[in-house]
Amino acid sequence: MFKKYASTFALASAALIVSACGNGDDSADGDVDDLFVTIAAGGTSGVYYPIAGAMASVYENAGHDVSVQATGASVENVNLLQSDQAELAIVMADTVEQAYEGFGAYDGEDPQDNLVAIAGLYPNVVQVITTTNSGIDTFADLEGQRVAVGDANSGVELNARMMFEAHDMTYDDISADYLPYGEAIDQMRNGMLDAAFVTSGVPNSAAMDLASTHDVTVVPIEDDAMAYLQDNYPFFIEDTVPAGTYDNEEDIQTPSITNLLIPNPELSEDEVYELTQLFYENLEQIKSSHDAAQDIEIENFQEGVNIPLHPGAERYFQEEGLLD
Repeated sequence: MFKKYASTFALASAALIVSACGNGDDSADGDVDDLFVTIAAGGTSGVYYPIAGAMASVYENAGHDVSVQATGASVENVNLLQSDQAELAIVMADTVEQAYEGFGAYDGEDPQDNLVAIAGLYPNVVQVITTTNSGIDTFADLEGQRVAVGDANSGVELNARMMFEAHDMTYDDISADYLPYGEAIDQMRNGMLDAAFVTSGVPNSAAMDLASTHDVTVVPIEDDAMAYLQDNYPFFIEDTVPAGTYDNEEDIQTPSITNLLIPNPELSEDEVYELTQLFYENLEQIKSSHDAAQDIEIENFQEGVNIPLHPGAERYFQEEGLLD
């Protein structure tokens, strides 16, 4: 369903973006000591942030200096990598494809075809969250309502645009509020919003918090809209919010998008090899950070990857017998 690449090209030698606290040289056997790594995550109420925190602990335990940066998520994370303000980022595959090919949020910009990946991680599930007393049961019921669509140009907001397109609607049909979902859920609890787009791993902590005080409805994305999305944006996968997630009695049909771990394109092969090896050698620790991370498996590293692999990641997976 997704394009999958195993890159065979070599990146040109460039100034290293991960700086060493020592002399900055990679040793002959590929070991890399004392790296400084900034991980671009997402909002503190989302899933990226705790996963990035677990990654930071892994890298710190290996002797590296690590910082986790709270961000507006995917679009900002790509920009932080490209402006050399981060070394690693978690991003959604749709944002990466738009940046790589220069469309959507990146329409009119030069394609960022230097982007490379480490691996596909786990699915981000599109969740349109509302309260039962709002009377919103279908996507069409959002018309005329106050709806949080995510931070402007965030991955959540890019998804929201495509969801409206799939239903032959636009933001003109609603009163759109550009809020991250943590703030949006608070506003919904206070009666100032009617619904919110939450694109994240399942369960989402902010939505879980709302479900502890209100009856929550997850609005389904039904068959015609799902077919439109898969025909026009093949990075969408048909998925569900499982029964019982937010006290919902049945599975709720909705699309998901794979989250990718991507590095600053300027990192050396040895640096990315080191970061990839530490990630997978300590995967159980990373999985313990959030329920959504339980879906991360090394065997699925190519799932949803729609840009070339970084040579350092490629070498690691070849050594593990997962790539020819």
